[in-house]
Amino acid sequence: MPLRDIEDLEKLKKINAALVSRVERSMDQQGNAFSLFQTAISLENRVRTRTEELHATLRRLEQSNIELVAAKETAELANLSKTRFLAAASHDVLQPLNAAHLSVSALAEVQTSDEGRKLVRQVERSLETMEDLLRTLLDISKLDAGVVQPEIGDVSLEALFSSLRSDFLPEAEKKGLSLKFRPVNVVVRSDRTLLRRILQNILSNALRYTRTGGVLVGTRHRGYTIRIDVADTGCGIPDDQREAVFEEFHRGTPTLAEGRLAGGLGLGLAIVRRMAAALGHPVTFSSKVGRGTIFHIDVPVGISAAAEPAAGSADMERPRGYGLFGTKVLLVENDADVLSAMTSLLERWQCLVRAATSTDDALDLIGDTDWVPDIIIADQHLDGGDLGTATIAEVRDYLGRPVPALIVTADGSELVAKAARAAGIELMRKPLKPAQLRALLAHLLA
Repeated sequence: MPLRDIEDLEKLKKINAALVSRVERSMDQQGNAFSLFQTAISLENRVRTRTEELHATLRRLEQSNIELVAAKETAELANLSKTRFLAAASHDVLQPLNAAHLSVSALAEVQTSDEGRKLVRQVERSLETMEDLLRTLLDISKLDAGVVQPEIGDVSLEALFSSLRSDFLPEAEKKGLSLKFRPVNVVVRSDRTLLRRILQNILSNALRYTRTGGVLVGTRHRGYTIRIDVADTGCGIPDDQREAVFEEFHRGTPTLAEGRLAGGLGLGLAIVRRMAAALGHPVTFSSKVGRGTIFHIDVPVGISAAAEPAAGSADMERPRGYGLFGTKVLLVENDADVLSAMTSLLERWQCLVRAATSTDDALDLIGDTDWVPDIIIADQHLDGGDLGTATIAEVRDYLGRPVPALIVTADGSELVAKAARAAGIELMRKPLKPAQLRALLAHLLA
């Protein structure tokens, strides 16, 4: 119908509104289509950009992985070199110190004047301080390098306490202090050597910083854990030094360094913290200034139902008599200074010494004569790559009997200790304490 024939105004408005609405819908559809087109292009660009970024990130990760592998190999080589250095340092640094110990001990036995004996004692004390410092620094380095691997097993606390009592009682009595260990019939899961060192260092500090009273060592059951307590009546540790006491070369307050409390390297508790961390044994303490300190070591309960009887180490350390007169000693040592000093010391004890530097030399000494050694003392690392344990085995095989034997070495590795135990050979670490050597020889010959 032509518009001019429409006379109803309202009807005309409705037709106009319908036309406008149709046009608007058409425009909206075209606009949406264009918008979708733009969005698609934008998304495509974003995907391309993100893909390129992802590829770049993957390339960087691959390069980082290559660098990390190279750094790991470098670190492992450095750690291996450090381990080898520590092993060499343990042996090479302690060798001359051992020779000095032996020479001074031999010198002490020929002194007739009070002045001479006094000077010898001063040299001995200086050598012992030097030995303690070197051993402790080497121990810290080994622990930091991760080369100390604990050997966890059942450890009798009664046997351990008995050994510590024997070591520290003379020092306590000398200072007029009491030293008590409460009886205990229990085993714990730990490394005996490392646990002993922890207790040894704590006890040493307790006695050093105690003027009156004494030290008490006891245990408490705490579920599946045994808590070892070392309590002293010493000066105590101020709150502001609770962390500092575990740092290297930290000592007590200036007043504690006077008189009888002088001494110490400030490394004992630094070693304690590292060894305890290696064992997984928490070490804590409570302290009151002027009243004393209690150190706590938490150790897992052992598997064995009952503790084994205390070892006879105390008896060995206090022999009834030496009886070394006329003892035939086959000494196998490749370090000239140590060989000379050890020979001199043994001869001062009225021993008959024959010295060798290798396995072949040792066999030659017993092969051409009827001379049969009563005991063999050998270093572990000899000339030509020979090992003392192997030398002892060959000499025993040649003689057809298990001659008592002792390995004396500066090699602190567990490998040497295992080899000695497997062959039934006693082991002593250099530098030697001459009195301990003499006591052990008497024990082996008894």
